[in-house]
Amino acid sequence: MGFVLKLRLTKAWTLILMLVVITGCAAPGKRLEPPRVSLVHIELQEAKLFESVFKVQLRVFNTNEVPLKIQGGDCILEVNGKRFARGVTDSDTEVPAYGAAIVPMTLYSSMVGMVRSILTLPKEELGYKLAGRLRMGGGFMAPSTIPFSSEGKLSLEDLMEAP
Repeated sequence: MGFVLKLRLTKAWTLILMLVVITGCAAPGKRLEPPRVSLVHIELQEAKLFESVFKVQLRVFNTNEVPLKIQGGDCILEVNGKRFARGVTDSDTEVPAYGAAIVPMTLYSSMVGMVRSILTLPKEELGYKLAGRLRMGGGFMAPSTIPFSSEGKLSLEDLMEAP
């Protein structure tokens, strides 16, 4: 009976030790802060009969002491509160610790919806909102996706500027 009890205690302590080691790596105290994202540039890449393609550049700011590896992302661009375009990127970008990096993204807009939106837009500055998720990789403590949102003003010329 003593041997069986000793074996059970050894297994229990081994299990407890394993749990402490596993949770110690992901314990609170060294959480990653989500990066800040801002729209740097937008340009009309291509206009077809039913679709427009925009290239945008996002600046990703990392306020963490470790680099962040971005493997991709998706977003929606709203102009004056109306959905204007949506898109994705498969960018493989590393944002250095306490640094910033540019992440390119391609956005697609229905030409019919875009023309309808442009006809009702004011000729001055337009309000925009860019919201989406960045897919992260390369770290045990890094979340798999991080949401972001950015707002600002742009002009109609910014949207219609050809390359």
